Amino acid sequence: MDFKKASELLTLALWLVGGLLMLATLANAAPNPNFHIYIAYGQSNMAGNGDIVPAEDQATAPKNFLMIASHTANAKSRSGSTTQSIETGKWYPAIPPMFHPFENLSPADYFGRAMVDSLPGVTVGIIPVAIGAVSIRAFDKDQYEAYFRGDGKDIMNWGWPKDYDNNPPGRILELAKKAKEVGVIKGFIFHQGESDGTDDNWRRTVYKTYKDIIDALDLDENEVPFVAGELLQEGQNCCSSKNGGIALLKNNFKKFGLASSKGLQGNGKDPYHFGRAGVIELGKRYCSEMLKLIDKTIDPDAPPVNLVDPSQSTVPDEPPEEYGPYTDPIEIPGKVQAENYNKGGANVAYYDLNKGNEGGKLRKDDVDIYQPNMGIVVGYNQKGEWLKYTVNVAADGEYEISANVAGENGTGSLMLYMDDQPIGTEMANTGKGFDAFEVVSGGKATLKAGEHELKLEITNDWIDIDYVEFKAVSSQQPLGFKDVRLDVTEAESSFNLFDLQGKHVATFKAAGMDDAVRMVKDGIKGVRQGVYLVRVAGSAGIKQKVVAYEK
Repeated sequence: MDFKKASELLTLALWLVGGLLMLATLANAAPNPNFHIYIAYGQSNMAGNGDIVPAEDQATAPKNFLMIASHTANAKSRSGSTTQSIETGKWYPAIPPMFHPFENLSPADYFGRAMVDSLPGVTVGIIPVAIGAVSIRAFDKDQYEAYFRGDGKDIMNWGWPKDYDNNPPGRILELAKKAKEVGVIKGFIFHQGESDGTDDNWRRTVYKTYKDIIDALDLDENEVPFVAGELLQEGQNCCSSKNGGIALLKNNFKKFGLASSKGLQGNGKDPYHFGRAGVIELGKRYCSEMLKLIDKTIDPDAPPVNLVDPSQSTVPDEPPEEYGPYTDPIEIPGKVQAENYNKGGANVAYYDLNKGNEGGKLRKDDVDIYQPNMGIVVGYNQKGEWLKYTVNVAADGEYEISANVAGENGTGSLMLYMDDQPIGTEMANTGKGFDAFEVVSGGKATLKAGEHELKLEITNDWIDIDYVEFKAVSSQQPLGFKDVRLDVTEAESSFNLFDLQGKHVATFKAAGMDDAVRMVKDGIKGVRQGVYLVRVAGSAGIKQKVVAYEK
């Protein structure tokens, strides 16, 4: 092989190794929690109709404010006097125009700047997709093609949708998927309605355009707000009568804000568009509404967002938890506290139908843990959800099962499985309310000594769970029980240790019962954690005491 060919092969090999290393790095990186990204969409007022003042809007990059380009354009084709060329799918300082090269200043421009000023330590990103004059159908993945072939044919002929490959909802989703790799999709800002009637059908379609994106990105609509803007209402305007219909969007969304247009002046040229001052103020009002709805927590451990390449400031991903006990295996007999389910994550250690811990207590996954007036419990439980626990059964034998639960309907219930085999009977709440926890019976089960996997499965909505308890059922009457005297101190002598099934566990010397109890609590070599009987025989008969070794 000649030197040139070998050199080329070596270069290719190094390139491949570098690429694989880069992919490995990305695969083990999490989005930067301090990079807040917003989807901005709608028609002409969102696309940008405020006058650009280059010295104020374009001369310098706005602080900690980026856009992911929704189209490709060279600097000369862009409005104003920017020197910035952009390419679809890449991050740039958010210098207007963001939505099309021929547009101007958008409320999204000053929304982003205001958000940055309001949240020190946060970088804001915008996904900008808007088209003047379009119906809401242009953003519905199931209607946009038919719309552009029909009612929107003129807009298609004007060429504006071509910036988004004639697929506005597709472009939003494409960019949002990229953005989600490096930051957090925090919310939507929306301005549209001049081209439609803002009736029930319009509101349902607006919600659908949002929900389609939320579902495709695997986001939770309880955490991603939607802020709509009112249409121009001052002076000679086209559409202020539609603002009542826009306000009713609050009934469609779980987290909704409305940016008022009251007092904002038009451009003096037409009845549709805000002037520069109105555009800037509307952007700030979007910001005010969004701040009411989002989680504003700043992660002090996350690095600053790299403003040139945000992928260089992702957070090292935590390795997945290994499946296993939350602390130590839970001892049986004893209580299995509901919140101490195993580590290992969703679909491994637990299955929960809703994203996020709705109670917000103790653990940071999807299991809903809250704290009523009597301690930590697992609540909001729905049929089909389950939790797994690693338990250690002290001895072969029969155990009574019970659970401390609450609920309003008297039908919310749970079932237990040991190593995937059902044990005991179904346990239901008593229907006295979620603040009225009561112990209910789960029957009996015969268990084998050793380590096992316990599964708690919800069989009916709704039941809140404090704990499940296993109590050993004695297999024989304790010997000489009528002669037993408890808590009697003996001189130094031999003591015997029995489990609750009467099985002899150990013999040891102690200076009286108190000393023997202390020794058991401190741990005797070869003895597992559990509940035991300490016995000593003397001239006055058998003395014994129940002791729990829990260290």
